[in-house]
Amino acid sequence: MARFLVRRLAGAVLLLVITSMVTFAIFFIVPRLAGQTVDQLAAQYVGKDPSQAEIEATKEKLGLDKPIIVQYGQFIKGIVAGREFSFGPDTEYCPPPCFGYSFKTQRPVWPDLVDRVPVTFSLAIGAAVIWLITGVSIGVLSALKKGTIFDRFAMVIALAGVSLPIFFTGLLSLALFRPTGVNYVPFTSDPLGWASNLLLPWITLAFLYAALYARLTRAGMLETMTEDYIRTARAKGLRERKVVTRHALRATLTPILTIFGLDIGLLLGGAVLTESTFSLPGIGRYAIDAINNQDLPQVLGVTMLAAFFVVVASLVVDLLYAVADPRVRL
Repeated sequence: MARFLVRRLAGAVLLLVITSMVTFAIFFIVPRLAGQTVDQLAAQYVGKDPSQAEIEATKEKLGLDKPIIVQYGQFIKGIVAGREFSFGPDTEYCPPPCFGYSFKTQRPVWPDLVDRVPVTFSLAIGAAVIWLITGVSIGVLSALKKGTIFDRFAMVIALAGVSLPIFFTGLLSLALFRPTGVNYVPFTSDPLGWASNLLLPWITLAFLYAALYARLTRAGMLETMTEDYIRTARAKGLRERKVVTRHALRATLTPILTIFGLDIGLLLGGAVLTESTFSLPGIGRYAIDAINNQDLPQVLGVTMLAAFFVVVASLVVDLLYAVADPRVRL
């Protein structure tokens, strides 16, 4: 188990390094390959209608006129150990992880992301609990009651949940149940207000994912219930509940676990449509505002944070695999 853990941790670190390289290339190398000059690239980090003096200052501050390998080294150093930025004769230290300063607010990007993480965490975790329980439960019941009215009705609802876009169901739910809108309340300030304001976004987001998980669980259960070891378990006289929960469901949950890890990792990086629909001040809404303002440091920070959540979620899934199935450790 220790060797397996070391391998997975090393793989996660390597994947984060590769992700940082790809992200750096997208923001700093690809524009040059597309024909942008250093001045044009620096102008994007100044804001709208920059003067030549501002462009030159930005080139010096970000080191855009230095070799690419030096720029990448400074980029990684800023994330790991912080970085100093020169503002004319003055220098300012940006503590790690440093993704630079916003064009609009002139504030470090990382504190802004930290302020919004609790909102996105609250939305993603609450919705995940709902969709995992309801989706898997409905999928199991549909498989056990294949061909019945319940099965057909559940699959019709699941098809609707997968097909309808989140902004449609979100706006519809707001119009029907919360026309005044929702206002995020921190959990530490008012737990009841926190839950009541997030209940509608939770259900709306969970409706989309629960529908998908119900269909996947149903398909997996139908396939697993025909396996030889299921018939053997029944022949030994095990109760049907134990056959379903200890044998069939356990095998079915393996691919569900993989998808769940990726889904929760992506949502922790920002539930863009849901946060925009319900005006929640999370990472997804922050990303939309950054794109609209052409605030590249903010976009860079969101990209790296989302990649980090996906990598960590994949690592957690690998570890859960090892607990669920010891053969994975080999």
